[in-house]
Amino acid sequence: MILKRYGSTLHSVDPNFNSRALTEIGFRRNRQVSIDEDEFSRTYDPVRTEEVSAEAEGAVFQDVEHAVLEELERKLRAVEADLGEGEVLLVENEQAVDPPKTRHGRKASSDGAAGMVFRTWVEPSLKIGVYRKRR
Repeated sequence: MILKRYGSTLHSVDPNFNSRALTEIGFRRNRQVSIDEDEFSRTYDPVRTEEVSAEAEGAVFQDVEHAVLEELERKLRAVEADLGEGEVLLVENEQAVDPPKTRHGRKASSDGAAGMVFRTWVEPSLKIGVYRKRR
């Protein structure tokens, strides 16, 4: 399960990574779990922090950005799939402080063909805390 902080409450969320959205790296509340931040800190202990990022380059900007977001979600889901019993993920990036964003660059094609090579990456990385429920 993935949790994200909204005010003083943590809500379960699903990734909503969309290259056509204004905020490409987003999360949507799925209303499965809602827990007060104080209760969460009394109930769960931090285990580790994972940093998830992605990058790609290619000739078509939209395809490159889409590939980065797919890779980012694949990596996030892999961390989620490796959770042990009683563990949850918490998105550690703060909305107004260090939100992960797609960044873009371009350069002339190096093979002599006309056109550009587009590069997209995520910066800062998506910081994911792994927490384990106390017994």
